[in-house]
Amino acid sequence: MNIAPNLAADHTRSVNRASIDVAIVGLGAIGQTLVRALAGGTVPGVALAGVAVRDQAKGEAILRSFGIDVPICEPGRLPQIADYVVECAPAAVFDQVVRPLLDAGKRVIALSVGAILSHPDLIDLARTRGGQIIVPTGALLGLDAVCAAAEGKIESVTMVTRKPIAGLLGAPYLIENNIDISKLTDSKLIFRGSAREAATGFPANLNVAVALSLAGIGPDKTTLEIWVDPTVTRNIHRIVVKSDSSSIDMTIENIPSENPKTGRITALSVIALLRKLTAPVRVGS
Repeated sequence: MNIAPNLAADHTRSVNRASIDVAIVGLGAIGQTLVRALAGGTVPGVALAGVAVRDQAKGEAILRSFGIDVPICEPGRLPQIADYVVECAPAAVFDQVVRPLLDAGKRVIALSVGAILSHPDLIDLARTRGGQIIVPTGALLGLDAVCAAAEGKIESVTMVTRKPIAGLLGAPYLIENNIDISKLTDSKLIFRGSAREAATGFPANLNVAVALSLAGIGPDKTTLEIWVDPTVTRNIHRIVVKSDSSSIDMTIENIPSENPKTGRITALSVIALLRKLTAPVRVGS
């Protein structure tokens, strides 16, 4: 019996549950997708409580263009209005945004995943204050499978990423090492190292690698190659995991959003995560 149509119907049917209030930090490509989805009632039982941005006037203009009337507030006020907060801001402000939320015992859906490695004390803060940092699947295929494999023994995790030039321009690693990729006509390996090193050198580009490392054997043991490839138009990730429970070899090609550094599927993965909070059937861990 195929129950998928009934599940789809449940997604659009009103349910008699208390609303979960969600706030969004950041109104870039991901934030804009999320505010439109939540304000439009895409996720039953989840309401858009507010937005936090650096430039209030610009944020108000964006919301006005969408016809959305929700408060814009300082990050410090978010614990008062939201049960969950989605962080989709620049990695440089991760600590400033996330720390007060965790201190208040809130749940933070973090997209600047690499910044967690720079602020490991936030994990301890979440533990002691009853908060939680939630990392969505994002652009990574098979994150649930890697988490499951980590319950046994993982021998190795390797990830090879290929991105178009626009998806890597401006990365600190390229600037610090005087690597000019703007005029490349063929693919080039520009980085080989650990996920931790990649998080520092490519903070806006490789959150997916850090998510993979947190699901598996950690940021220092997860091996990463980054290729810039002017012949591709999508962000391509190949992940190979060897463990005592399975051998995993998976490839995903993500279509970039308006921001070439981020795939469209990232915002959709957050929507899928929020939908699970109130869904009558939850698929995936």
